[in-house]
Amino acid sequence: MAMDAIDFASLLCSRLCHDMLSPVGALNNGIELLADEHDPEMRGKVLELLSDSARASANKLKFFRLAFGAAGGFGDQVDAREAKTAIEGLFGGGGRIQLGWLVEDATLSKPAIKLLLNLALIAGDALVRGGRLDVGAETSNGLTEIAIRAEGDRLVLDPELRLALLGQVDEDKLAPRAAAAWLAHKLAASGGGAIQASDPAEPFLLFGATIRAA
Repeated sequence: MAMDAIDFASLLCSRLCHDMLSPVGALNNGIELLADEHDPEMRGKVLELLSDSARASANKLKFFRLAFGAAGGFGDQVDAREAKTAIEGLFGGGGRIQLGWLVEDATLSKPAIKLLLNLALIAGDALVRGGRLDVGAETSNGLTEIAIRAEGDRLVLDPELRLALLGQVDEDKLAPRAAAAWLAHKLAASGGGAIQASDPAEPFLLFGATIRAA
């Protein structure tokens, strides 16, 4: 039986809340520490912690708003620079992940932007110890082709996420951690395309996807 919209929205909300828990929790802890700390040097360190946590929270919310929500307006096309900024905000902090941006189109369709972001999210999360994340997209003949490549010292992709991306999972048993992967699969399928994933034995992770350009 196909999952209804309410159940799927609940999965996405669970995923978002899970990702927001850490930076928001750090904000709460920092405020409590600040209230009890009187040493100027320690207060400075706590304020730095609060600043980092606030920035991380804002970046995650901006990314999820574009990847899961209705950001970008209600038009058919979205500025591709918004997607680049969202990915840089999510993964660019501290230089742990180096982003290669290979998207020449000034705009992409909203479904293509969402598909690109969700694939980038999954690939970036797989870079456990950091590495390089290359994001590419090209539109021609009415189709947008998307390629996401991740390479690093340690790549870990949950098998459930791989199955969800390929549409090979039972919707009734879908876990919140696989919500983004299932959304990517649904976006590609509804856009007349499909997603391919590199073999788990490869030393890199590569996602390829096609979707109608409009």
